[in-house]
Formats: sequence, C-alpha cells, structure tokens
Amino acid sequence: MDKHAPAYIAGNRSRPERLTVHTSAQHPTYPVNKPQSFFHLHLISDATGETLLAAGRAASAQYKDARAIEHIYPLIRTEKQLQKVFDEIDSEPGIILYTIVDQNLARLIDERAATMGLPCVSVLEPVLSVFQSYLGTPAGRRVGAQHVLDADYFRRIDALNFTMEHDDGQMPADIDDADIVIIGISRTSKTPTSIYLANRGIKTANIPIVLGVPMPDELISAKRPLIVGLIATAERISHVRQNRLLGAAGAYSSADYVDRATITEELAYARQICTRHNWPMIDVSRRSIEETAAAIVALRGKTR
Repeated sequence: MDKHAPAYIAGNRSRPERLTVHTSAQHPTYPVNKPQSFFHLHLISDATGETLLAAGRAASAQYKDARAIEHIYPLIRTEKQLQKVFDEIDSEPGIILYTIVDQNLARLIDERAATMGLPCVSVLEPVLSVFQSYLGTPAGRRVGAQHVLDADYFRRIDALNFTMEHDDGQMPADIDDADIVIIGISRTSKTPTSIYLANRGIKTANIPIVLGVPMPDELISAKRPLIVGLIATAERISHVRQNRLLGAAGAYSSADYVDRATITEELAYARQICTRHNWPMIDVSRRSIEETAAAIVALRGKTR
C-alpha cells in the first residue's frame, strides 16, 4: 500500500498546491536530501506590509529546513477586513505577525489568535515601548507614518531617477553629480546594488569595466562621488553568467563571456584600474545586494 508524503508550494493568500510523493514497500526509494518542511506565515499590516515581510523573512531564514508560505494582508484598518483575514487564517493556521497601530484592532488580533491557539506577535510594539520609555512620551500611532510624502520621500525619488538615467555607463557627462559610482565587470551586481542605494536616497551611477577599454574621462576627473569597484571570483562570475540569458559583453563572444580564463583577465584589469586610482574594492562573491550596499555606505561614511 502506498504511503503519501505531502509537500507544498508557497503562494500569496491562496491555498497552496499539494504535491504527493509515492513510495512503495516493495521498491523503496531513499531521499537524497533531508525533506523540507513548510509552515504558514500570516502577515497583517495596516500599511504596505514591507516592514513585516522583512522581519518575517529575516526570522524564517534562520531555519534552513523549513520554508514559510507567506500570506500578506496589507491595508487592514477595519474589523470587517480583519474578520476576512482570520477566515483565511482559520483554513491555513500558522504563525501570525502584525504591525497594527490601532490598539483596538491589535487587541482583537491577540484575542482571536489566543482563541485559535496560534502564536501571535506584534512586531512594532516592543520597539515602540522602548522608544516610549526612553523619550518619555507615547507614540503618535499614525498609520503608514513611514510613507509620508515628505522631503526624504522626494529625495529618494530623485535619487532613483538619477540612478536609472545613469545605469550601465549612460550619461557620463554629469557623473560628478552622483553620490556614489559603482564600477565592475559584467555580472558583479552593479545595477541592483545601485537601485538599492537609490531607494535609500543615494544618487548612484554604475559604469561597466570592459577589458582593454579605458574608463571615461568624466569618471577619472570626478571629485564629488565615492567610486567603488565590485569584484568577485572568476568561478562565481562564470556561474552567474551561465545562468543569465544575456548576450556577449562588449566585443566578447558568448564563449569568452563565460570562460574562466577570460574572466580572470577581466578581473585583473578591473583591479588594476582601481589600484591605479586608489578606488576601494568590494568582493561580492558571497555578499547579498543588501550586504554590498551596507559595505558601500560604510565606506562613504569613512571618506566624508
């Protein structure tokens, strides 16, 4: 008689698809890897849910053998909306995280979760308590206060526009207006790192390094921006390039593009450029985009 081992595929607010793996007592099969377990993670927010998503993913990343099936409920601001949320949670129980500043709604969430016997945490409340204790005044409890259209918001939009206009070596004439310029050979994560920094209000341009091609004169003469070179191991870059459906960079053939010997030459040329101009370098081989951006921001703080 066959045994059934259920597995799940993550979905957003929808019932996960069930996969069934069949094994036979007469012809047993043995798993190569430890099976991964799945759990439901319900994220309730009165705003966009970005804070919750970041917190939930940071926590679930610590459990390599368990994958969260994320259910995101943004803009929950009434009891009627909350009732619909709990109808869904009732059909797929799991951990509940929430950022709700309305104390009545927060109390309802805690009470309903307790009735259902589910773990429930207000992500912001412990932080607000610390702020209140230190500052001596309660929080204003404003929904979506971090998304107000203030000067910082428009500064981020301005930085994002600048970064998109100066992606991949475009518009070098005004490169000196940048806060940061990222250089590197193909597939060193220049563009996503630039966009991440722009979302923090930092005007970031990026310029590709192509073997044998000198850097633009505008970059060499730039005085204002921090110029940072991104490098990685030849193995890492070759692997990334092989997994990207991209054409050749510059005058490279597709074979040269993924050839490790050619990549080693490109990296040596990039290091030579950075060393000649005393530009700092960051190895991104084992760094996430967020970690690379944090390292660049740290460098910027030291050079100011």
